[in-house]
Amino acid sequence: MPQIQCLPSHVADLIAAGEVVERPASVAKELLENAIDAGATAIVVELERGGLTYLRITDNGCGIAPEELPTAFLRHATSKLRTADDLAAIGTLGFRGEALAAISAVSRIDVFTRRKGADSGAVLHLEGGVPGEVTETGCPEGTTICVRDLFYNTPARMKFMKKDSAEGAAVSGIVQHLALSHPDISFKMIRDGAEVLHTPGDGKLLSAIYAAMGRDFAMGLLPVKGCGGEVEVQGFVTKPLHGHGTRARQVFFVNGRFVKSQLLQAALEEAYRNRLLKGKFPGCVVHITLPKDMVDVNVHPAKTVVKFVSDKAVFDAFYYTVRDALDGENKPEAPAPRQESFYQTMTAQQFKEKTAPAPEVKKPLGSYTARPAAPMKPAIPAKPAALAFHDVAPQKDQPFTATVPDRSGREMTYHITPPAAVEEKPAQTAVELPAEPAPVAEPVQQQLEAQAAPWRMVGEVLRTYIICEDEADNVWLIDKHAAHERIRFDALKADDHPLMSQMLLAPLTVTLAAEEAAAVLENLETLHRFGFVCEDFGDGTVLVREVPADIRTGDAASTLEELAQKLLLGRIDPEGVRDELYHTMACKSAIKAGMVSNEKELAALVGKVQSGEIKYCPHGRPVAVKLSKYEVEKMFKRA
Repeated sequence: MPQIQCLPSHVADLIAAGEVVERPASVAKELLENAIDAGATAIVVELERGGLTYLRITDNGCGIAPEELPTAFLRHATSKLRTADDLAAIGTLGFRGEALAAISAVSRIDVFTRRKGADSGAVLHLEGGVPGEVTETGCPEGTTICVRDLFYNTPARMKFMKKDSAEGAAVSGIVQHLALSHPDISFKMIRDGAEVLHTPGDGKLLSAIYAAMGRDFAMGLLPVKGCGGEVEVQGFVTKPLHGHGTRARQVFFVNGRFVKSQLLQAALEEAYRNRLLKGKFPGCVVHITLPKDMVDVNVHPAKTVVKFVSDKAVFDAFYYTVRDALDGENKPEAPAPRQESFYQTMTAQQFKEKTAPAPEVKKPLGSYTARPAAPMKPAIPAKPAALAFHDVAPQKDQPFTATVPDRSGREMTYHITPPAAVEEKPAQTAVELPAEPAPVAEPVQQQLEAQAAPWRMVGEVLRTYIICEDEADNVWLIDKHAAHERIRFDALKADDHPLMSQMLLAPLTVTLAAEEAAAVLENLETLHRFGFVCEDFGDGTVLVREVPADIRTGDAASTLEELAQKLLLGRIDPEGVRDELYHTMACKSAIKAGMVSNEKELAALVGKVQSGEIKYCPHGRPVAVKLSKYEVEKMFKRA
């Protein structure tokens, strides 16, 4: 029978470290939260090789007293809690007292710290959780923690680490979230010697968003501000026309802490109901503030999941605040001050009279005055169109005389004789036509009558669903988008030729979340085989030079976002990219719900469905619903 015994201290420390330190991003998160709690206004993050070999965080906070340095790296040592009652109202980011001990257990650490106003600082070196001696040294005010060789004593953990680009992107995501939660702190991140992030720290959330998430995202935001009871909501949401292909741009903060909340996500998307294009998701950077005793942050080791005392109060406050902001977006602005112009002071009748052309005044021939001109030959008018008739009006079919001035002003007299009247021919009562030649006999081609289909298409409703009935008196509702999507998917799968790509005249820039961009960059070769030629453009932006030929250029960005999200979540491996790409290509190129379709297109789709060739779309949704005659009559109380 196995005996029960206590684990050695170093084994217990490694187990505890495994709960806190999952990857370099976990180390960065814990150290950055400590720097924020220390009152820092400027924080610098430096890393190499994704943070596995080198990660240094420098802040200008309050620092640590030299005599407290060894205690800071003991388990459950913290300056943020004193009693059990403090757990009910946690206002700091770090509070467990396990971070420094867990990090030091699996790495080599150097700590430089100096209290504000102190003449000198102190330095401490730890290796595998074992501290050395505290010595005096010169250093700036604040704390600098340098973490080297992460997991050097637990090599089994190293095989679970991803590529350096992915680990570095995860650290970038942590820094980005903290910069958005504390816009009053200036964050700078240097990755492999290059600065990739720098926020101004001016206290303006929009400035932090611009620096951390990019210009395009910041320019498409709408401010939101409101409250419901004790819950306050403030931040920015994307305008309905600036939807995204994934939910990666939804960032929520509760009392300054980044959280992942399905409740807030549902409230946000409910506020956008009937405002976004199908398949698009809203983005946001929103701060939720409520009393500390109304939220529990001590429910997850990573502290990214929280519980609310009243879910409904938080949901309602967030939902109505966002909805009111969206409703007010299209309200007309106040009219401009009235300007005195004839367009505003004149009536329609006055404007018509003012702009009407002046009546033409005909001058008598005797008042005509010729301009002095050089002698020239008299010109004869081509047409007697503007003739001035003399006293006697001409009679019908009688000659008459007309006098007109020439270009020099001299009067010219013309004698005009109208042509004789044309004799009218008596109307013919009948017209005799020549006899047509007899048709030549041609061989008659045999016509094959098309067999009637065993179904009848009735029509289309909502520009989405086709109605038809079959010979068994069943009524069918067919989703034209789902049916066409399946047809396109099967055609792509049946084609053995490699996917063709089209080169873009101007490269397309797609801005992704840091981790999504890393997932794309890790699979560049795989994406290249299927038509996407991409390259890193820096700061989470991917430059797309070629896209698959079957994808419209306007859908290329959303397609790449969907693939990046699936790669990031591990839903597909590199070998499964082909099917996922076919799914996306079929969806993007199929007839959309709401499009106008002609009768031949609808009939072709119905034929595919009624023949049993297609039953489900590539995502597993049914393409048709059948209602029997009995079910229809039962609805009308006939059965």
